[in-house]
Amino acid sequence: MKIELIPLQIHGDERGSLVALETEKNIPFEIRRVYYLFDTKKDVIRGYHAHKALKQVAIAVRGSCKFTLDDGHERVDVILNNPAQGLLIESFMWREMSEFSDDCVLMVLADSQYDESDYVRDYEQFKKMAG
Repeated sequence: MKIELIPLQIHGDERGSLVALETEKNIPFEIRRVYYLFDTKKDVIRGYHAHKALKQVAIAVRGSCKFTLDDGHERVDVILNNPAQGLLIESFMWREMSEFSDDCVLMVLADSQYDESDYVRDYEQFKKMAG
């Protein structure tokens, strides 16, 4: 499985830092939805789903968390802890997020709006669909 971490250019000076997120420049799709997770407890695991078509980029804008990605054949863990780096999550990729730091703010950019019919929430069904 290929894991793609997208470098995000930091602009800044003595006043602080800024990262710009732009469709088709450093984000490889049109951004149609943005959401973020925060105040997630340390022992909580989130996700437990895949998307049939949706693509996403996840960025730990503060703190850290662990992503477990699964394509139906292989599982890979990725630690997100750099606000200047995005994790590209392709379509049909099972994801679980865990090990949230107390200060973690995880922002997710998506290429389409929320659509419940795009979700696969049962892991055994996901494995069958993955072949």
